[in-house]
Amino acid sequence: MAALSGRDLLSLADLSSQEVQELLQMATQLKSQQLRLRCNKVLGLLFSKASTRTRVSFTVAMYQLGGQVIDLNPNVTQVSRGEPVQDTARVLDRYLDILAIRTFAQQELEIFADYAKIPVINALTDLEHPCQVLADLLTVQETFGTCAGLTLTYVGDGNNVANSLMLGCALVGMNVRVATPNGFAPSAKIVEKAQAIANNKTQVILTHDAEAAAKGANVLYTDVWASMGQEAEADDRMPIFQPYQINEHLLNLADSEAIVLHCLPAHRGEEITDDVMEGSHSRVWDQAENRMHVQKALLASILEAE
Repeated sequence: MAALSGRDLLSLADLSSQEVQELLQMATQLKSQQLRLRCNKVLGLLFSKASTRTRVSFTVAMYQLGGQVIDLNPNVTQVSRGEPVQDTARVLDRYLDILAIRTFAQQELEIFADYAKIPVINALTDLEHPCQVLADLLTVQETFGTCAGLTLTYVGDGNNVANSLMLGCALVGMNVRVATPNGFAPSAKIVEKAQAIANNKTQVILTHDAEAAAKGANVLYTDVWASMGQEAEADDRMPIFQPYQINEHLLNLADSEAIVLHCLPAHRGEEITDDVMEGSHSRVWDQAENRMHVQKALLASILEAE
């Protein structure tokens, strides 16, 4: 994966179809321990949002590569006291080998990348969640042997996960259907990018009809109805999003061998029912584990681990 050496990952659109496939292949080999890589580097985690899976999976991945991790909690750094992003970026550039950022605005991430010479990874912004979707694609590939030609249906809020899913599915040749309530569609610019990547070879479909979107799908996917920073809207959103719950009825409309994914944390009984979450179609826990494997592959590729 020399092609990724020293590069940023701010959006899944930064990767080519071949690069995504090679990352998934490397992640598979790392997971099975067919491939063992070492990388004595230092990863910084600058997270302005709460995190369980992203924080722990990046940390364990870097340790398993033989590197070190510094958790740069904004509350105990000068970022919390108003130090300009560009100043922090230029200082961290002198200390670290790579930086993963979890923040609100995509623009803040892009400013960091502009001012820091070291590689910067998007560990989640309000616009995209590329590392999550790489894990999702790995989970689909593990289940079906390939992603190409399958159909993934996402139901719920047109949020950062929905945005990255559209790009990721287009890159690996999957059809993607995104069903959201009126007024909660994903980013129009991301839709346009995904359709350009798909280039009429696969479908990128937006709809308000969750049942129509679920029919015959190979993968059903959802996320919380109110993301971080939207908690005050949660009660108002509940009745609007109720028809977009993944439950037994929606699952029965999908392909008989369909799998169910959720990026977690889940609000059981809201966007997904407990019986589906714990049922035989669920691959949620494999999906969560795969965060570590794809991120290890990403770190190893960018840092040229050997």
